[in-house]
Amino acid sequence: MLARMVTPGNRVADVGCDHGFLSIYLVQNGISPRALAMDVRRGPLAAARAHIDECGLGAYIDTRLSDGLRECRPGEADTAVIAGMGGPLMEKILTESMEGAVQLKELIFQPQSELGRFRRFLKRSRFVILDEGAVYEEEKYYFAMKAVFRECVTKECDPGGEALQKAENGRALGEFCKEEFGPLLLARRDPVLRQFLCFRKGVLEELAEKLSAEPSERTRERLGELQEELRIIESAQEYYREAGQQGKRE
Repeated sequence: MLARMVTPGNRVADVGCDHGFLSIYLVQNGISPRALAMDVRRGPLAAARAHIDECGLGAYIDTRLSDGLRECRPGEADTAVIAGMGGPLMEKILTESMEGAVQLKELIFQPQSELGRFRRFLKRSRFVILDEGAVYEEEKYYFAMKAVFRECVTKECDPGGEALQKAENGRALGEFCKEEFGPLLLARRDPVLRQFLCFRKGVLEELAEKLSAEPSERTRERLGELQEELRIIESAQEYYREAGQQGKRE
């Protein structure tokens, strides 16, 4: 999913590269001519270096010890991929390297937590989400998004301005709902997101039932939060149902 979002021909900075598998895949498959595999930990970086050398790609993939994007030099990469960490940590990485981040052609994120909060952060920071993806693998849901700094949105990366329009406008859904679940995933009624909504609703309903049996001030507050999240999920599910009914009429 992440590799699919990278624009072919772009040089990639892989932040939090772990064992370097994404950088290797991008270069091996001719998607990226060069890659920079970066990690804040020496162990994973050494493992990445070993895997890169095993594949004979040392001339095309550099490794670098880096806290986020700090050691990525201006003009060294076109795309940054930041994955495998929580949304708040991604916010920290971007905030600390914002000057360099806004100069990139695109940034691809795969937050492991607090996706709604992270989308709101991107919006406040003047980034526009141009693409989103969702997959279900090994009993886990993964969500990714490709963003561009608003002033850098071009006809080349968004032909006709369709993604920008969908991301900003949408229809029939509240802004908070779109931020929680992804404006583009909702706009195209993504089947993996629909499956996730059903799963998440079941988890919350089970938790709410358990909390209802233990009345206290704290549990009442938590129940209120759960009910609000359930309301947002149900509004998204209703959006899917409306689309299905419209398709039948057509």
